[in-house]
Amino acid sequence: MSQSYEVIFENNKKWVESKLADDPDFFHDLAMAQNPDYLYIGCSDSRATAEELMGAKPGEVFVHRNIANIVNTLDMSSTAVIQYAVEHLKVKHIIVCGHYNCGGVKAAMTPEDLGLLNPWLRNIRDVYRLHQSELDSIEDENKRYDRLVELNVQEQCINVIKMACVQERYILEEYPVVHGWVFNLRTGKIIDLEIDFEKILKDIQKIYNLTSSDWVMSRKTKKS
Repeated sequence: MSQSYEVIFENNKKWVESKLADDPDFFHDLAMAQNPDYLYIGCSDSRATAEELMGAKPGEVFVHRNIANIVNTLDMSSTAVIQYAVEHLKVKHIIVCGHYNCGGVKAAMTPEDLGLLNPWLRNIRDVYRLHQSELDSIEDENKRYDRLVELNVQEQCINVIKMACVQERYILEEYPVVHGWVFNLRTGKIIDLEIDFEKILKDIQKIYNLTSSDWVMSRKTKKS
């Protein structure tokens, strides 16, 4: 085995020792159950690790990652994660987090045949098509690239909201709430895109309502 591979196990040993030194019951408690408030859907990029950038501890964040943080309802992996998180873990927040300098987004902006990646990146090309006028009006290529990262997050948030399990639980419990973030690799900061969750619900309700209920009005009625 290479030395770099073996280092992983040495690091793991040190991590275990440090956790036990702080709390002898740490792994006993960790093994009991998970009860995260957050589902984090992010990019597989090795520079954008969910727990570290959030300052979260084991058990606090349920994580799904793929190339360019795509939520495609034909993708069983992402939809299964979302349904499990919503129906069984009862997460309160679903976060879709993209990042600047995303290789997947950059590839989708490049006129090149990328083989098996083509159908996956088509999801991002579709985002470009939906927002082509705005994006083409941005002369600076890097700023256009950053803006597509943001718009991709926004569209993936909408794809999450389209799911029946999200709609149904929101009516009953007012959760989960969907958020869109971008991680700025240049500064290390998380940017909240301030996705207007209730406005999106209202805007797409006529087409994507799978519950035969008025989502927003149901929440207002509960509060009154």
